[in-house]
Amino acid sequence: MSRQDDMLRTAKEVQLGNYAPAPFVLTHGRGRRVTDAAGREYLDLSGGISVLSVGHSHPILASAIGEQAARLMHVSNIFYNDRAIELAEAICARSPFDKVYFCNSGSEANEALLKLARRYHYDRDETKRIGFVSTHNSFHGRTMGSLSVTGQAKYRKGMGPLLQDVQFIDFNDVAALDAVVSDETAAVIFEPVQAEGGIIPATAEFVREARRICDERGALLFLDEIQTGYGRTGRFLAQEWFGVVPDACSLAKGIGGGFPLGAMAVTDRVSGGLPPGSHASTFGGNPLACAAGLAVLHILDEEGLIENARRLGEYLAGRLFELDGRLEATAGTRGMGLLQGLILADEVDPLATIAAIHRAGLLLTLAGGHVIRVSPALNVTKEELDEGLAILEGVLSDAPRK
Repeated sequence: MSRQDDMLRTAKEVQLGNYAPAPFVLTHGRGRRVTDAAGREYLDLSGGISVLSVGHSHPILASAIGEQAARLMHVSNIFYNDRAIELAEAICARSPFDKVYFCNSGSEANEALLKLARRYHYDRDETKRIGFVSTHNSFHGRTMGSLSVTGQAKYRKGMGPLLQDVQFIDFNDVAALDAVVSDETAAVIFEPVQAEGGIIPATAEFVREARRICDERGALLFLDEIQTGYGRTGRFLAQEWFGVVPDACSLAKGIGGGFPLGAMAVTDRVSGGLPPGSHASTFGGNPLACAAGLAVLHILDEEGLIENARRLGEYLAGRLFELDGRLEATAGTRGMGLLQGLILADEVDPLATIAAIHRAGLLLTLAGGHVIRVSPALNVTKEELDEGLAILEGVLSDAPRK
């Protein structure tokens, strides 16, 4: 039995079966390439599902983590630490937000948003404002609160009862939003691009009207920028494309370049919404995670990666459009920046297709069950995109049917 086979057997014995990973064990990576335990190399255009903003094992990020680990890894939030202050200041300087709360993941960031909304209105004697409006097909996390505002039944199965007073509307449906936001709505939450839902961008009208409706009725507006933030769409935050500032937004994935880190960024309007003692995270804002976050920002600036995401995002979108025009196995494309989707035709088997792509040496993921998501590191090159798209076209030219 090979080392990889042995590790796969052990994994099935000792790891909880809530995941269904591909049948190989990745052991190391560099840039946009990873290697498995059998020594096979793969081109990674999945970006760890939009996490690897600066690629695998970037030397500046790795060095920053190592140096900080040797200096100070953790203190409780009873004390300030320098790295958290520096990272919060840097995020505020790059965004329209005024204060930042750190946690460890996107789900936690969205939990903080929900608690912020409830407490904000409670402290203003608006105790009936406890409801949330979210969208069908959305994804906001797996914890009970974030799952409650996730509009996909498959993630909610067997998990009820969830948080009550949540209403779902169709994404990009302004009339539906206008009809449900009331004086009992605490907040409206949605993603600028429904990523897990199938790479579906918001319309400019929907985003702008959401801001107007919330302002008009006294509700808060939250944007989930977990997968779209940190340069993924060619701007630091995707909301910049729409010219709209929400009251708060959630950040994670690319913020730490692979190191677990999440954040909630808020405007002055709601900055007092979680007073001392109302919310906390033991590991949130620890110096090690924040050093990683600072290194990511440094790399984004030094290597011009946000501009690279915009430029190569346009290139990728164009190439996928051309690919779709040549293939019978696909049914369209959509996306923003380096978050692009290639829609599979109804007769194509999505799981078998993604498995064939992996066997061909390319790492990609599915979104929405039938959309191939291309979300590479922001420092991907044109040559790597061309290489990956050639592999993808080869597989899709003879895609497995249902």
